[in-house]
Amino acid sequence: MAKQGKLRLGVNIDHVATVRNARGGAYPDPLRAARVAQEAGADGITAHLREDRRHITDADIEGLLDVLTVPLNFEMAATDEMQKIALRHKPHAVCIVPEKREERTTEGGLEVAREENKLAHFIAPLREAGCRVSIFIAAEKRQIEAANRIGAEVIELHTGAYCDAFAEGHWEEAQKELQKLEEMAQFGHDLGLEIHAGHGLTYDTVAPIAAFPQVQELNIGHFLIGEAIFLGLGPSIHKMRQLMDDARSA
Repeated sequence: MAKQGKLRLGVNIDHVATVRNARGGAYPDPLRAARVAQEAGADGITAHLREDRRHITDADIEGLLDVLTVPLNFEMAATDEMQKIALRHKPHAVCIVPEKREERTTEGGLEVAREENKLAHFIAPLREAGCRVSIFIAAEKRQIEAANRIGAEVIELHTGAYCDAFAEGHWEEAQKELQKLEEMAQFGHDLGLEIHAGHGLTYDTVAPIAAFPQVQELNIGHFLIGEAIFLGLGPSIHKMRQLMDDARSA
């Protein structure tokens, strides 16, 4: 059994940029959101620089690296362009995610097992540059084994299927997905990987995932930015942080 320690919260600020870009202006400012998140207790900031720049921009990444006092988790597709950007900035961590231009958001985990050789060569320079490499994958044994073989230090388990089943009231399916996540978190931990989790987590779904002792970090964004409309960003993060801490100490 993994040691029960403090669970880190990474706050994804992508959708502050989504709102800004809807009007093509300067507000709301993702950098201000990052500072508020830091002050509210975020342990890190996550930002996904997509190929189509639909939310976070290159200037946002540069600005974040200038102002952050907590680590930046730079989400990126496995492309030559993104690798060059990551190698130029050398963020604390890079998380390799699948990306399709037609999707609204990341739809699933990265297919590591089929692209093992390509991804091994892709992440090698990032590791050599001092970035912690994370792979965003489904809770599947073959993907976790492949991530381990290519030299990833961290895996982030995709929690979307669990959260979707919960939101739709499919309780049995949600429980099955939760059990799979727990088993695969333990499997990855036993291989020596650091375990993160994220995608679609809300106040209603976070506690069971936060209670897994193998999980060391949750990355949450869209829901927190949505709740900020009603509560404010700082209070929305405080509430999530409290739910995570309560689940961890239960």
